[in-house]
Amino acid sequence: MNDVLKGMAARKSVRAYEERTIPERDKEKIIHAALQAPTAGNQVLYTILEIEDPAIKEELSRTCDNQPFIAKAPLVLVFLADCRRWLDCYRYAGAPYRKPGLGDLMLACSDALIAAQNAVMAAASLEIGSCYIGDILENKERVVPLLHLDEYVFPVTMLVFGYPTEQQKNRKKPKRFDAKYIVQKNTYQPLDEETLRKMHREQSEDENYDFDAQIRAFCKRKYMSDFSLEMTRSVGEYLKNFED
Repeated sequence: MNDVLKGMAARKSVRAYEERTIPERDKEKIIHAALQAPTAGNQVLYTILEIEDPAIKEELSRTCDNQPFIAKAPLVLVFLADCRRWLDCYRYAGAPYRKPGLGDLMLACSDALIAAQNAVMAAASLEIGSCYIGDILENKERVVPLLHLDEYVFPVTMLVFGYPTEQQKNRKKPKRFDAKYIVQKNTYQPLDEETLRKMHREQSEDENYDFDAQIRAFCKRKYMSDFSLEMTRSVGEYLKNFED
């Protein structure tokens, strides 16, 4: 296994950081890596906000499901799907144009997330930990004015970076599902109940794994949680700007 593949296999989310700053040269390397990511038609359909203002970081830590480590992170980047930049270019050039739609937004979201993952792997190569914060999608009414977001700009994800503590370095990476459950050939087929139960049992590596209890608990903690329901509501509000 080469160094790139080793790095991908070893990388895990880091939520606790040493109290030291990330050098500017390494910040530049992380952002440069993000900008080298594949992008639809070389349009770079995203904007990256580097959040330096402590007050904004603190507010984001609250709006993103009250996670204090966000405010303490040495580097915070918000990746925005940006459908405004090219729209303005078309307008300034006198080209016939239309209102951005959901297809345009999905393409911009893909661009932004690919760039974000490049940043994550670049940071890992510099021994800098990172964590995706999907909760940036929550609380639209607070996030939009906080970040001065345009109606055609969508906050896809936030990344926080820092040097991991020893506890974080030593923490075991959660086991992923086996490829045989995830990779299919040519056409999609939903997994039956027996296969789903086996998939989760194998991932747990626990002979006493209780599928029903664990899935019910996970559903309550994640899928039916207040933050998940708020995220769904908030995303719906963002999407109204892109609907016909």
